[in-house]
Amino acid sequence: METALSTTNRIVQVPPPAEAPTSSVSARIRRRIQVSGRRYHANDNIAEFIENERELRALEDEVSERMQDVLESLVIDTQSDHNTQGTARRVARMFINEVFKGRYQAMPPVTEFPNVERINELMMIGPVTIRSACSHHLVPIMGKLWIGVLPSERSNLIGLSKYARLADWVMSRPQIQEEAVMQLADLLESRLEPDGLAIVLEADHFCMQWRGVKDESQMTNSVMRGAFLHNPELRREFLQLLRR
Repeated sequence: METALSTTNRIVQVPPPAEAPTSSVSARIRRRIQVSGRRYHANDNIAEFIENERELRALEDEVSERMQDVLESLVIDTQSDHNTQGTARRVARMFINEVFKGRYQAMPPVTEFPNVERINELMMIGPVTIRSACSHHLVPIMGKLWIGVLPSERSNLIGLSKYARLADWVMSRPQIQEEAVMQLADLLESRLEPDGLAIVLEADHFCMQWRGVKDESQMTNSVMRGAFLHNPELRREFLQLLRR
C-alpha cells in the first residue's frame, strides 16, 4: 500500500495496481514477477509466483496449446498421424512436471540435523547422476556430479539423498552448465554453512553431440569455496577421491 497527498494536502492510502485481466495464465504470472522486480530467466525458480496447483495446471494447458501450434507450424498432421496425436499435451506435461519442474515447484523439503559431534572431516558425495537441458536448444545435458563438504561446528548436516534431490531441483530447468554448478553451490552453502564446499560436474551436451559439430566431447567444470579454495591439500584429496 502506497501513500500520496490529496488535493487538500491530506495523506491518503493508494491501493496497489490490480492485476491486469488477461486470458493468458503465463501473462498473469509474468506480471507478478515483473511487479516484484525479480528476474525470470530460464534457470530461475518462479514457484512463489504461481498461486496454486490449479493455476499450474492451467499453465500446462496453455503450454499444450502453444506446443500444438509449433507442431502445426512444422507441417505435421497431428489429426491423422497416430504417432503425434496427443504429443503437444505430453510435451507440456513433461516440461512442467518433469524436465523443467525445478522452475515451477518449490524447493524439496530438506531435513537438517545439528552437527552435534562437531564433524570437521571431508565428506564426499557422488557420483550423482544429473539430467538437464541446454537453454540454447532445449536438448539434453546428461552427466555426473561430485560434491565435497568440509563441515564446520555451526554446519547443518543433511541426509545423503538430499544432495541428489537438491541437485535434481537445480538441474531440472533449462541450464548452462557453468551457471548450474554456481546455483547449486550457492544453495548448498546457504543451507549447510560449511567451512568448505567443492563441486565437480562432468556432462555430455547433446547440443554438441546431436547437432552442430556432432562431437562426443564432455564438459567438466568445478566450483571451490572456502577451505577448498585456500587449502591445496584438501582440494587435492577431494580430486583424488573423485577419480577412484
